[in-house]
Parts: sequence; C-alpha cells; structure tokens
Amino acid sequence: MPYDASLNFIFWSPTKIVFGENTALDVRIEAENLKCKKVLIVTDKELAKNTNIPEKIKKALGNLCVGIFSDVEPDSGLHIVNQGAKFGKELAADCLVSVGGGSAIDTAKGMAILLKEGGKLQDYAGFQVLTRPQTPHIVIPTTAGTGSEVTYIAVIKDHDQGRKLLFGDYNILPNVAILDPRMTEGLPPGLTAATGMDAMCHAIEAIHSLQREPMADGIALHAIRLIKEFLPRAVNDGRDMAARGQMLIAANMAGAAFSNAQVGIVHALAHTVGAKFKVHHGLANSILLPPCLRYNADACGDVYLDILSAMGVNVERISQDEAGNVLADTIADFTKRLGLPQRLRDAGVPREGLKECSEIALSDGAIVYNPKFISDPAEVLKVYEQAW
Repeated sequence: MPYDASLNFIFWSPTKIVFGENTALDVRIEAENLKCKKVLIVTDKELAKNTNIPEKIKKALGNLCVGIFSDVEPDSGLHIVNQGAKFGKELAADCLVSVGGGSAIDTAKGMAILLKEGGKLQDYAGFQVLTRPQTPHIVIPTTAGTGSEVTYIAVIKDHDQGRKLLFGDYNILPNVAILDPRMTEGLPPGLTAATGMDAMCHAIEAIHSLQREPMADGIALHAIRLIKEFLPRAVNDGRDMAARGQMLIAANMAGAAFSNAQVGIVHALAHTVGAKFKVHHGLANSILLPPCLRYNADACGDVYLDILSAMGVNVERISQDEAGNVLADTIADFTKRLGLPQRLRDAGVPREGLKECSEIALSDGAIVYNPKFISDPAEVLKVYEQAW
C-alpha cells in the first residue's frame, strides 16, 4: 500500500514524556507544573494490595495527595469509573495520577470526564464528543503494552451489556506520561509477554491501517525493532532495567502511532472475546494477530515486508504474495518463545461462542480502519476459527 503522493495527514501527540529510572518520584513537580492542588491517585486492587508502588507515589506527592482510589479491576467497567468519579468529587480532586496498566489509565480517563462534565459516562461514548480539555491527568504506567498514556482512547466495559465502549477524544489525552522502568520491575513474565504483544499489535496495525501515515509508520517500525530485541529479555529477566526501559519506550511509541493511524481487525476481535470471555487484552491480540495477518495478506504485502525487515528477517527472497504468511509464522514463533498460549481455546474461549463474537466484532469501531473491508460475520468467523 504505497502512499498517495497527495496524502494529507495530521500527527498529534501532545503528551509530555518523562523517561528514566526513579522519575516517578518526581510526580509532584509535574502536578505543580499543571497548577494542581488536590491530586487523586487511581490504581488497581492488585497493585495496592501486593506492592508499595501507590504508597510511594502518595509519599512523592506529599500534601498534594488527597487520597487513593484503588478499586480498579481488569476490564474496568462503567460502575468502577462512576465510583471513582464520585470519590474524586467528594475530595474536590483537581488532578488524577493513574498508576497501573491500561485498566487504571482508562479508568482515570473516564473519571477525568465525569469530574469535569458530570452525568453518565456512557453519554460520552463515541468519538470527539467533548468540547473542552478535561481534568488534568498524569500517567505512571506499571506495564509496557497499552500505550494508553499517549492515546486519546479509553476502553471501558459495560458489564450489563457484555460489551466494551470506546471513548475517543483528543480532550482525554493525558497531560504527562512518566516512564519509569522501576515501576514495571515486579511484572510477572506472563504479563510482561502479553502486554508487550499488545504493543507489538498496536505497531503492526498502525502500519497496515487505512489511515496509515509516514510519521506514525516511522515510529511504529522502530517500536517493532525494540520489542523484537527487548521483550524476550524483559520476560527472561524482570530485573533487566535496560530491557524494561526500552519496552516502556516501545509501548509508548506504538501507542502514539496507533493513536494517529488507528488499529483494525485484530483489536475488533480482541475487544469482543475480551468482553465476552474475560481474555486478557494483550493475550487476545497475541493469539489473533497471526490469523488476522493472513486475512489481510493480499492487501498488505509490501507493508508486511517492511515489518519483517524491522523484525530482523532477510526479505530479499520473500515476495509480496508470501509476506503475510511469513509474517504470521514469524509472529507465532516469537510468541511461542515468549511462552504465550497460541489458541483461543487455551485462553478459555468456547467454540460455541465464536459465532456471536463474529457478529458483535463487526460493530467495533476499530474494524473500520482495517486495510480490507469486512462486513460479513462469516468472514470474521473464519478468522476466529483459525485462532481457536
């Protein structure tokens, strides 16, 4: 898919990035720069229960911190966002510091809306609904995968409806992202691998998206190089701070790339099985990526050659027609070496649920940007079956 010579595009990534070991302890400086007086920390139950990270951030904030909201769960839901916003209003919070992975960050994005606008979060679902900047938000990721610290997207589950709602708005882009490798040091190997593959998927889908553009491509290709080199190291030795740091950078870059270029069928299918069967988002992406690459192969041969090169594969003897299958095999081999499950059945997805997922996935906003147009649930089912 070569670029049209008359291509117009906008690349927008205004979040301030702070990188380095122990930079999370400088969070007070960033809050003061934003003129904030009452900071609420948003984190998840596991971090609060099993680590001292939220307390470290609270200590670093000093008297600016008015409390910690630690009720975030995986696949955070509307009810959790509502609880957090209610808590924040009671404390008159004027700034949020999210500490955690994608669920904590996205919860804080939703809370930022309600603290400013009020009402029900579901009223703001969709794209570019908001008309003004929302509550200031500083992000300290404890995983290297979602890139949510630099995206204008939040994904929040509607548990009553069994589906995930997308909130896409430039007004919820975090103000600051602090990338501190020490914050990811305790992440177990399996989660390190799964979150890393989330970043890999972001980078690949940004490059083959219908909305791809040169600046996002450049950032995404370098993210792939970093992930290929440093994710195995981070999985094998969680105390390898160089690898942890480079993975934070890679996830951040992939996030910036897909926030501008969008994603596609992989995310549409992953969102759906995640909502229906509680499959970890990064793992769902990892499993679904190879069959989706095969599905898109005939539309993306030249692009997939570029991605193979970024992964260190010699492409001199690989044709564009072969590139999709070779890339799918390369990704599958990479995830096997990371120790990740290879099939949806291994992640607890029942085969009889695939048909319903195929129908639901077609209404996911991500599928609009897939390089191949897809409107038939039978086509989606074929991809799911390959992944099962």
